[in-house]
Amino acid sequence: MSNADFSDLLNRYLNDSLTAEELRELLARLGQPENTEALKEAIDQALASNAYSDLSDKSRTDIIFRKILLQAEKEQPPAASVIRMTPPAGERGGSHRQGNARLWRRITAAAACIAIIAGYYFLKAPSRRSIDIVKMRPAQSNDVAPGRNKAILQLADSSSIVLDDSDTGTLAQQGSTKILKLTNGQLACIIAGGNKQHATNQPVYNIISTPRGGQYQVVLPDGSRVWLNAASSLRFPTAFVGKERAVTVTGEAYFDIAPNRNMPFTVQVNDTKIEVLGTRFNVMSYSNEAMLKTTLLDGAVRVSQLTGKPGESIKLSPGQQASIYNGSASIMVNPVDTESIVAWKNGLFQFESSDVQTIMRQMERWYDVDVQYAGKAPEGHYSWTVGRDQSLLKVLRILEEGGLKFKIEGKNLTVL
Repeated sequence: MSNADFSDLLNRYLNDSLTAEELRELLARLGQPENTEALKEAIDQALASNAYSDLSDKSRTDIIFRKILLQAEKEQPPAASVIRMTPPAGERGGSHRQGNARLWRRITAAAACIAIIAGYYFLKAPSRRSIDIVKMRPAQSNDVAPGRNKAILQLADSSSIVLDDSDTGTLAQQGSTKILKLTNGQLACIIAGGNKQHATNQPVYNIISTPRGGQYQVVLPDGSRVWLNAASSLRFPTAFVGKERAVTVTGEAYFDIAPNRNMPFTVQVNDTKIEVLGTRFNVMSYSNEAMLKTTLLDGAVRVSQLTGKPGESIKLSPGQQASIYNGSASIMVNPVDTESIVAWKNGLFQFESSDVQTIMRQMERWYDVDVQYAGKAPEGHYSWTVGRDQSLLKVLRILEEGGLKFKIEGKNLTVL
């Protein structure tokens, strides 16, 4: 099949005008190595055409390819994403909404087709994955590097270990528990003779803290795993004893809890207690956020207030989020998109109709910058996805597509 044939099929696919036989023909040829170059040219032609000018911006296709690469590395089905902006309410009209709806249907269709084609290309040609697909402008001198794995471990005796500087191996011995830094950078607590808990033992607590611009993973003595986001902390015992496995969290953490019905797992965040058995959930409770949010991915958790209304307690189902406003005793429950909630843990920024202030608070924590606004904070809501391994300047360029402007001076970021 010639390049022109591919371009014709691709364009008619985007216009939803392919016959069933033509669609089968297109899909059948996607994985054939001899068609790789023709496919790439067909994509380029489609993106450059006037009919799809909204996809011709290189940085938008960069986002699509970047996410495909990330998904391919995890051996998951490829996905695609584009940036979009919802204008302030006062600027929306009926014809504007209809035009946007038609526009985004075209973009969604195009993104899906590109994901299929590019996904085949990367999965069928792994030896070429090292090609620099994201061709952005080189970093400038005022750019800020992304965060990385770094944390400080404070032991029960008040001594501290800087984990990002320490060698792999045993960091400390606390009773029968060894504190190890693994070769993959994780912190692990290993109990000699297996994970045996002794009710007569008194718990000894450590605290692991991540700074702004840091993240870390911890394997607890029972095998449970915890991912700490930037500017967060986890207080945990070197061995779980007694009737429950209790830890305390500040900031944001993702939990993957090892089942043990005889010893329930509990997380305390401020005046809130989260009770779990075997489950995966995310907790977000930064001091500069308006709410404490507990999001359940699977299993079951019970969220309870320790102050305010006596007995205020709600059980969550997978896909639900419990929210508690600061200073409030009421618990609200809503369905949420869990993928965007835990995107940080998977190495992504993923926003869905988020305002500028919400986005900038994440920029502050991950890039260790201080954000200020030149006047009133811009209105509008933004939806976009990009890897957290990108420098601050590259991430801001994506936001500039929505009309925002920024200035970086050292560790100060101004929204213009």
